[in-house]
Amino acid sequence: MTSSTGPTREYRLINSDGHVTEPGDLWTSRVSTKMRDRAPRMQRFEEGDAWIIEGVKDPINFGWNNVAGVPPEDIKAWVKFEDIRPGGYDPRARLDDMDRDRVDGDVLFPTPRTSQAIFANPDEEYHLEMIRAYNDWLSEFTAYAPDRFCGAAMLPNRGGVKAAVAEIERVLDRPGIRTVVLGAWPNGSLSISPEDDEVWGALSDRGVPVTIHVALSLSMPGAHKAKLPGAGRYFDAPNRMIEMIFSGVFDRFPKLNVFFAEVDFGWVPYTREQIDNNYHRLDPSMRFNLSRPPRETIDRHFHFGYMSDAFGLDNLHHMNVERVLWSSDYPHVAADYPFSWRTIQATMSGIPNADRDLILHKNAERLFGFGQASSN
Repeated sequence: MTSSTGPTREYRLINSDGHVTEPGDLWTSRVSTKMRDRAPRMQRFEEGDAWIIEGVKDPINFGWNNVAGVPPEDIKAWVKFEDIRPGGYDPRARLDDMDRDRVDGDVLFPTPRTSQAIFANPDEEYHLEMIRAYNDWLSEFTAYAPDRFCGAAMLPNRGGVKAAVAEIERVLDRPGIRTVVLGAWPNGSLSISPEDDEVWGALSDRGVPVTIHVALSLSMPGAHKAKLPGAGRYFDAPNRMIEMIFSGVFDRFPKLNVFFAEVDFGWVPYTREQIDNNYHRLDPSMRFNLSRPPRETIDRHFHFGYMSDAFGLDNLHHMNVERVLWSSDYPHVAADYPFSWRTIQATMSGIPNADRDLILHKNAERLFGFGQASSN
């Protein structure tokens, strides 16, 4: 399934954090016979449909993951797959929804709890086969319109960094696949390691950013138990920034870029100030041996996706505006579809046009290679 790209597209709005909704047969139709009985599968219950995934105690429903445009009073956790918006799994329908919302480009991430269960599975053979199956499906989706889609391929964290590099080499030349998303560090843990350098080098050489969607985790997903789901999405990001900076990753790979999706950015100036303050106080005795202060590294290498962050926009003068990217989270519950522009106009009043253009599309064009799809 393909679509002609035609002339170079002009972008006005790029969604840096969109999601697919995986079809029920994605894994069962693509994995080996040996793995088919263990593969994630969709099952019908009295309340609706849900994923049954190895290692996860409860069925994973997906109602909140595909409610863009649904009236608030009609949103519910349990739904039948045939009743959800097809833009989550059908690229033609996705383009129709993007056109209605006047969105020109979309960075595509997997459904969080579904992908989390695969990222966290310690069985190397299972882990690698399920990730490859997902990436194969995603690459078919993005190939439909590579000038408008940027797929975030899942990066393995089992089988050693060699397996991660092999997957980079296997999928990153496919049309529309222009970034990778981590569930854990490539070494298979939640602590960064020198062996991860092989992955950073492979991505840096290709000019491909690494993405972290909200947080790294090796825990299996459970039922939503938070009093307010979605609050505090940025809690993990500062620690990952510190890990990467103080392990010297950016001194060794000065062209590597990192994108934190769905973490907002109003917290960044304060966090940057605190990291830099402690660095200058402690560096004389601890001798961190960094080539530049953390503040400069944060402003140069880290990018942040936001959905609604009025505080951040009001304090944009404290940020490197070239590192802030708008997102909608379509088709999830946070999306303002089909009225994204109405929200943008309400929250970006007073921001200079040049800065608006950077946040709404130019930063994503540069980071994710939009407009370069025909070269893939």
